[in-house]
Amino acid sequence: MQFTNFSQLLQKRLRQALPGDKARYVMAPELRQIKGFVMPNRDTARIAGVLLMLYPHNNTIYTALMKRVDDGYPHSGQISFPGGRKELEDANLQITALRETEEEFGVNRDLITIIGQLTELYIPASNSLVYPSIGILQQRPHFTPNKKEVDHIIEVSLPYLLNPNIIKQGTIRASTHISLKAPYYDINGQVLWGATAMMMSEFLSLAKEILA
Repeated sequence: MQFTNFSQLLQKRLRQALPGDKARYVMAPELRQIKGFVMPNRDTARIAGVLLMLYPHNNTIYTALMKRVDDGYPHSGQISFPGGRKELEDANLQITALRETEEEFGVNRDLITIIGQLTELYIPASNSLVYPSIGILQQRPHFTPNKKEVDHIIEVSLPYLLNPNIIKQGTIRASTHISLKAPYYDINGQVLWGATAMMMSEFLSLAKEILA
């Protein structure tokens, strides 16, 4: 499917009821899969926005993630979408996602059009309630990553992400003292797991609907 057609259908689909946990559960670490488990501190969580960007490249559809630098903070060294905490000057969480993407990826926010949002997700490790936006670009962006935050950028195609063989299981070190059994996406040998994998899973469930 052509990028323009896909993005138009996705924008329309995002206006409807979203699958939420039904789609995200398949990529949830073992802690989230315990029946009746309640995430702590949701009402006092820090609000954050992230961006799942889509763009045409190599005659297909791509997105971009980043491997965070090892800085000792929560999610250090993990693969994630660009994003961060909402600042006072941000009019909304879409602006947060665009601002953070520009700061981390060096991609001009004016080149990105937000077409909708996925379901918000609470992340206990950083006590954050994250709102994922989906944005499109009409061509592959030029990346100039912020080396203080971004170890490297990972570009990956939608067909690659839709391959069920990249979903694997393993024991993943969540922090210095915690290891969890969790499903993950094997992105050319790099591990995409946790909250970002759960958000990606919801997006991919929508992509499958559109491409069916």
